[in-house]
Amino acid sequence: MPKISRAKLAEQTWNALTKAFPESACSLDYDLPERLAIRGILSAQCTDKRVNLTSKELFAKYPDMSSVASAPAEDIASVIKPCGLTASKTASVKDFAERYVGCWGGTVPNDVDELMKVRGIGRKIANLIVGEIYGTPAIVVDTHCKRVMKRVGITDSDDPARVEKDMMKVFEEDKWIAIGHLSVDLGRTYCKAQSPDCGSCPLSGFCRRRI
Repeated sequence: MPKISRAKLAEQTWNALTKAFPESACSLDYDLPERLAIRGILSAQCTDKRVNLTSKELFAKYPDMSSVASAPAEDIASVIKPCGLTASKTASVKDFAERYVGCWGGTVPNDVDELMKVRGIGRKIANLIVGEIYGTPAIVVDTHCKRVMKRVGITDSDDPARVEKDMMKVFEEDKWIAIGHLSVDLGRTYCKAQSPDCGSCPLSGFCRRRI
């Protein structure tokens, strides 16, 4: 079988995923921009379901960023402990809230580089924040996205930064936000890390791993 170009793979992947998951969207709760950003921080190596549950408790106790910023770190830690990586996430949550109140004038910046100044926020979470809050074209490369794109053949890399660059080359900007969510849907439903359901996968007809 002749090798399919990555551009063609991207087109086929987009068409198949949007057909399979027509209501794909971010699975983190979204009420206020600053709260979504905190949920993004908590989501590292944690399920969105757990983050949503934990954030309800966090914001019931600390309803705004001023109260988060002034809360003792140990109190924040006790609430967010179920999300794991407690020490680093506590530091990130506190740093974000302090910058929100003190440096950013009560506004989440639409700037990946500025957001990455927050302790513990990397490119993935910064992209999530600007994409979901402002619709700024950005690709969130999480473990699902990285796995799916490598198996399909969009990338040969396991490095998230390289995967993001490879995806940016073949997906149009107006698809960048959605392709991240669609990849997560596929990864959770079919393209699992262990025992992927290739026989039922909507990408099976052209996925490099499959053919």
